[in-house]
Amino acid sequence: MGRRGQQPLTDHPEGANRPEGEKKTGQTGANKDLYNEVSRGARALVVLPDIRARGGGLAENAETRLEEGEGLARAIGIEVVDSFVLPIRAVRPATLFGEGQVERMVVAANQSDAELVVVDGSLSAIQQRNLEEKLKRKVIDRTGLILEIFGERAATAEGRLQVELAHLDYQAGRLVRSWTHLERQRGGFGFLGGPGETQIEADRRLIRNRMARIRRELEQVRRTRGLHRDRRKKAPWPIVALVGYTNAGKSTLFNRVTGASVLAEDLLFATLDPTMRSVRLPGLDKAILSDTVGFISDLPTQLVAAFRATLEEVTAADLIVHVRDIANPATASQKRQVEMVLADLGVAGDEKTPPIPMIEAWNKWDLLDEEDRATRQALIDADIAGVPVVPISALTGEGQDALIGKIAAMLTGGAETLDLIIPLADGQRIAWLHANGEVLAEEPTEDSAGTTALKIRVRLALRDLGRYTRL
Repeated sequence: MGRRGQQPLTDHPEGANRPEGEKKTGQTGANKDLYNEVSRGARALVVLPDIRARGGGLAENAETRLEEGEGLARAIGIEVVDSFVLPIRAVRPATLFGEGQVERMVVAANQSDAELVVVDGSLSAIQQRNLEEKLKRKVIDRTGLILEIFGERAATAEGRLQVELAHLDYQAGRLVRSWTHLERQRGGFGFLGGPGETQIEADRRLIRNRMARIRRELEQVRRTRGLHRDRRKKAPWPIVALVGYTNAGKSTLFNRVTGASVLAEDLLFATLDPTMRSVRLPGLDKAILSDTVGFISDLPTQLVAAFRATLEEVTAADLIVHVRDIANPATASQKRQVEMVLADLGVAGDEKTPPIPMIEAWNKWDLLDEEDRATRQALIDADIAGVPVVPISALTGEGQDALIGKIAAMLTGGAETLDLIIPLADGQRIAWLHANGEVLAEEPTEDSAGTTALKIRVRLALRDLGRYTRL
């Protein structure tokens, strides 16, 4: 599962010199390098550890979660030949699984002729190494699998930087597993000798340097993206962000509404890089619709940090459309995962900033039978979601007009009249209010600090109120 344009981390990044005469020791069997290429179509056994010790098992149905793990594997072209759930009541530090469970995995892998074992959970470097020794096969955990998907799908320069940073962070703790020469020491400097530096320490230092450079580049990307957001805030066009669990149908809806051709397949993480298109809405000359990366449970911490610049696009939105796969049995759990990430991004608001308005689009309505539709329609009528809900099918177009109408109504309705005192020196805010609101009255005054100011009575739509507070 190679990453395009990236060299294996242990090939001495930045041209670190290997001692003369020393060759890279390609290993086989139990010690096979985790980062060697695995061709698309490799046969894999997928195992889901259901850790009961954490209290009640998995947050969602174990079988549904297992299907998600299979989907992650298929997303990078792996052939899933067998899969099952293994309940774990006591985590084994060495292997995660008990001896009997490891033996079952050996038998299943042998019977299905699997080349790869995917553990849909988090493994430490030691657990991964020990499992590879016992299974005599390559082992990859959920974090590594998601990183591979992101590495394959990232299309923009920013996305590739983010993926590389996440890979480096993940691999840094696993260097010791790759090459036997990493435990050797280099000699000291000059004629005095000295304790030297182990090869793994040198490689880790090079990795840290590379990560620091990537972070600097990403910081520049964030500044550039911030400038773009500032320009969009000054523009009169509202921004609508599509968010949701991976494979909920965001890109299909995005394509249908905008006429774009963003990759929309029945794959997890089909979209990684944010895409924006202009659309016309009733009562609005123009709006910007943004398609974002899908969320997923147990997203690797490396990616949460690395993709923050991408996710920050959501914080600039005037309205969020949460696209839900309402036909998925785990839809409630998926909603909680999305809301947790959104809360972490700060879109829920606080005492200083109002929350960003939200709509839930209950997608894949066409996959429900009449009884399920009636049940969910009753939930909509009871306002169980706490926000406006529109049932849709992004695939067939059912409910699209209703959704667009609701978006337009929320963006143009609900105007409030405010009395604001703005220092005369703050010409930007005064000009923005005149450009985006209905100024009802103005009179000179002083602010609390005694500075000459302007008292403005202005009527602002809810979408503009949110934008004003972010100026």
